[in-house]
Amino acid sequence: MIIDCHGHYTTAPDELGDYRQAQEKALADDPRAEGNKGSLNISDDQLRESLEGNQLKMQSDRGTDLTVFSPRASWMGHHIGNEHTSRYWTEHCNELIYRITELYPDNFIGVAQLPQSPGTSMDNSVAELERCVSEFGFIGCNLNPDPSGGFWTGPELGDRYWYPFYEKMCELDVPAMIHVSAACNPNFHTTGSHYLGADTTAFMQMLTSDLLLDFPDIKFIIPHGGGAVPYHWGRFRGLVQAMPDKPELEELVLGNVYFDTCVYHQPGIDLLLDVIPAENILFASELLGAVRGIDPNTGHHFDDTRRYIEASGNATAAEKELIFSGNAERVYPGLTT
Repeated sequence: MIIDCHGHYTTAPDELGDYRQAQEKALADDPRAEGNKGSLNISDDQLRESLEGNQLKMQSDRGTDLTVFSPRASWMGHHIGNEHTSRYWTEHCNELIYRITELYPDNFIGVAQLPQSPGTSMDNSVAELERCVSEFGFIGCNLNPDPSGGFWTGPELGDRYWYPFYEKMCELDVPAMIHVSAACNPNFHTTGSHYLGADTTAFMQMLTSDLLLDFPDIKFIIPHGGGAVPYHWGRFRGLVQAMPDKPELEELVLGNVYFDTCVYHQPGIDLLLDVIPAENILFASELLGAVRGIDPNTGHHFDDTRRYIEASGNATAAEKELIFSGNAERVYPGLTT
């Protein structure tokens, strides 16, 4: 079995975008507008049509079995509006994912978007995570370390601000994938620099705080191959070595932090598999994600990551089995319950 731990609903019907535009129009008139949740009026047939020529076809073509599926990351837009805006938008996005998991239970399992909003507590996120896990059977969430959209004005991940949410993660035994949303800061390209920079920044925040020591059972997935982390593993080892009262890097992070395989060339996957233990790598392709073209050097899609793992000489057959499914079943207990 091959489990893709990183998939987004990037092909939603137009009605979802129309809803968001209506929210933004109301905010332009009054930035404090609370609005109301309203409805989307998207049919099951529309959901099927949006998936069958896209994610479902790619699953079949690439030989993957199950996608851990969440709302479109670049559309989370936590910097937009206020806590009411984010709550209503998030609920609709998560409810669409739930409907998809009901329509295609063998192909998709849900991961929650969170209703984060700058300057507000994590209370709404705690409540939404509990709703999605208990009512919808979701098995994890996407946690945005920078809901400001590229300005990094909020508390770092080791701040006590986040602790009620971490406590709920541990109580429910669900992991969080670290995932920022679109950058409204013009210095950052959303998928080319903001995503990768945020992955690296979040990892460093874990090292410089007591987060992993205070929550020894917590689990995080850092996507996109960990950003700069595998490439600069020696730098991080040296930095942690100089920190008083911290164990070595491997002891500090490898019981809690995992990396996915959204790396779109063979040398990058080879490096990831060489540096990071196989037990800490989860198969992923970001289907249907940021890089959709065909690599002229290979004739295959950049994001067809299964090919890179199968071709790599830096993992044994048993280790590749862990990467393709075994690790996901351990990191996401909800997959086996």
